[in-house]
Amino acid sequence: MRYAYFTDDVRIAEIHAQSELAPGTLMVRAAVGVATIAIRLLQNAIGRVFGSRVLLLIGSGDNGGDALYAGAYLAARGADVTALLVGSNAHQGGLTALRDLQCKIVNSLDDIDFAGIDLVIDGIVGIGGRGGLRPEAARVVASLSEDSMVLSVDLPSGVDADSGEASGPFVSADVTAVCGSLKPAHLLDPGAGASGICEVIDLGLDFSNALSRIEVWQGCDVRMALPRLGERVDKYRRGVLGVVAGSKEYPGAGSLVCAGALAAGVGMIRYLGETSEMVIGEHPEIVRSPGRVQAWVIGPGLTDASNESELATAISSAEPLIVDAGALRMLPKGRAKTLITPHAGELSTLLAVERSEVEKRSLYYARLAADTLGVLVLLKGATTVIASPTGRVAVNPTGTPRLATAGTGDVLSGLIGAFAAAGTELFEAATIGAWVHGLAGRIMNGGGASDVAAAIPDAIETLSWQADQL
Repeated sequence: MRYAYFTDDVRIAEIHAQSELAPGTLMVRAAVGVATIAIRLLQNAIGRVFGSRVLLLIGSGDNGGDALYAGAYLAARGADVTALLVGSNAHQGGLTALRDLQCKIVNSLDDIDFAGIDLVIDGIVGIGGRGGLRPEAARVVASLSEDSMVLSVDLPSGVDADSGEASGPFVSADVTAVCGSLKPAHLLDPGAGASGICEVIDLGLDFSNALSRIEVWQGCDVRMALPRLGERVDKYRRGVLGVVAGSKEYPGAGSLVCAGALAAGVGMIRYLGETSEMVIGEHPEIVRSPGRVQAWVIGPGLTDASNESELATAISSAEPLIVDAGALRMLPKGRAKTLITPHAGELSTLLAVERSEVEKRSLYYARLAADTLGVLVLLKGATTVIASPTGRVAVNPTGTPRLATAGTGDVLSGLIGAFAAAGTELFEAATIGAWVHGLAGRIMNGGGASDVAAAIPDAIETLSWQADQL
């Protein structure tokens, strides 16, 4: 599993490391890592480092120092390196290293000929940047061509490290050389999209005392967390899922929930929705009668007048409960073993804030909702965030725009419900459900919610080799 850490914890880890290392060691490690990535990018793009043209964008902080020293390593390999000083000052040791190699150092955009530059290394602002870029830095960023190959140091300049938010112009990198550990900005848009491919440089930092972190699950983690079938198994050990979903207005929602659960290997489904004839017609293995269940999915496709008694039964039970769409209005605050799966519009209604605010600050509002409502929250969107009232947070790395179509959230609810019914703890069920759902969206044939459900078994099967590779 990988983790993303917030700025305060990164600072503490850096201070602790610096107290035990020779001065400048962390910057040397970072610079070597940046230079190594830059060399590979140049070799892949133009086949060489010698004679390549590299532009360094240098701010006043440590990111600028990292970029300067990385530029010196490239110059020693024969690259033609120019440093544009964007901040009020620059790291003196890094400047000296460049000057010793006869590199060009300039202070104005007017001195830069962008034609023929092979690589731009962005070292303007790091994790200390707040409130957007200053005017001169914003002008430099605006001057970059869309065709420029950009390598950002630690994170794209202009993006807030702890939220991924941007209050103005920001760098869009092809690759980000992440120093020490992932930060929230690498996971949350627009920062995630601006980061490109993230390559983590190990600086030897110790995060064992970090106060908070974001989990980023990998294929091997998902594989280990999937429900396991023993030799002696029956439908109850595999899990029985109760489903209250679908209505005359949205008849397909119940069927899609069931499709997601069946694709995940649920032992049995008790369907108590209004559109039972349609659902049974599509999934004849489903049972319509009430009885023993081990988890519930309620809400997808329901209207205000739908299934009041069945919803009350599910909510009053002690079983894990996945709540979406039409049932969010009935959500009891602080109910144990409860997960809500809203999109930004639904969460904005629950929290009485503007939808645009939730979309801009998904991590903040997912955590706020978990704390305020006392339940687990899976906030769907461009980046799916899972938050617990205990402070535990995960961000799903497998999301894809292919999932931005009607009904895919219903499939996700059924998928999570199947895992919960099999005994997986709700936070883990939500996390692995979102992970598998995203992967299914990437590999599906077609573009609809039914295609996502059909791809779930193949997505799960791929975890067999991912467990060995990641």
